[in-house]
Amino acid sequence: MGRKLLKVYVIRPVRNFCLYHLARFIAGFRFIIPRKVADAWHGLLARIAYPFIKPLQKTVENNLKIAYGDTYSKHEAYKFGKKLLVLLIHCLTDYIWLSGKKTRKEFSKFFTVEGEEYLQEAYNRGKGVLCMVPHTCAWEFSAILPPVLGYETSAVSSKLRNPGLNQFIINLRESRGMKNISRENSRGLKNISVKERCYDKLVAALNKGECLIIMIDQDSVNIKGEFLQFFGHRAYSPLGVARLALDTEAAIVPMFTIRNNDGSYVFKIRPEVKMELTGDRNHDIIHNSQIHNDVMESIVREYPEQWLWFHKRWKTTPESLAFHLKVRADEWELARRADLRKQEEERIKEEKRQHREAQKQKICNLFHRK
Repeated sequence: MGRKLLKVYVIRPVRNFCLYHLARFIAGFRFIIPRKVADAWHGLLARIAYPFIKPLQKTVENNLKIAYGDTYSKHEAYKFGKKLLVLLIHCLTDYIWLSGKKTRKEFSKFFTVEGEEYLQEAYNRGKGVLCMVPHTCAWEFSAILPPVLGYETSAVSSKLRNPGLNQFIINLRESRGMKNISRENSRGLKNISVKERCYDKLVAALNKGECLIIMIDQDSVNIKGEFLQFFGHRAYSPLGVARLALDTEAAIVPMFTIRNNDGSYVFKIRPEVKMELTGDRNHDIIHNSQIHNDVMESIVREYPEQWLWFHKRWKTTPESLAFHLKVRADEWELARRADLRKQEEERIKEEKRQHREAQKQKICNLFHRK
């Protein structure tokens, strides 16, 4: 218990403070420190830090074992993870360092775009585009490149635990023209109005003909999902892309960003993924979500060194999901009861107010008669 309190009230706030001010420091010194120098320095820090981050090493080792069996030895998994962390730090450094770049022309000095005709064709239909993006290390660039290229774009994102860093990242996204939609209100609580629910905002964006950045390659019990195949193993996977495509007729276009060894980037846009429909909504959602999982897997297999293996993709099990849903149902029930109590208190308060007003009116009437 004491260790948990220490983590919540000491370790996490200190870590959040350091990460936020590190990001601000990098952003502030991008005018002074050359990009190559910043990249080299942060890459060195990542190489020094990785040997001490044991949980990260274990996660990479376990994920590679699940996905590739015994292909990677423990030492090879360690080298793989270390190289991946360096790549991730390079991408995040560039994302902040390039925060002043906002136009297609400015980005063209660092990025090559492949397959834009697939996005343009889908966008021109006017029914919206579901931009299906995997978490390569440069996923933040994948989210902002459609608006930079001139397409009206919204993106759905989960709120970071670090409030300062969360707002800093949102500001960076929105400065490039991307409209951020938070999953904060995605649980569908009854005391949240329809306009505030995340899903309705996503539908509204697509109905306007916008691009919608959505990522489905990570495990999250807070999002409606199903256990589908991913690298030959059951993984809890979001169903959002298939649901949204059914509800809006939006096109589904995979896209992702990779970083080359020379520090340049390639934004790759793949052909549209067509929905396979039978008329059975539940079957169609699950069947097409498996197709979307397969598309994500094919990208990861093509560029395994670019994907974020630090995430525990196979963490959720049917048992842990059932426990989470029970806890969440209990939370909803407590929230519902609290809401009812609040409504009852407000009703009683209003009745008392009306009673006082009625008494005052009676007294005024008596004086008026006299």
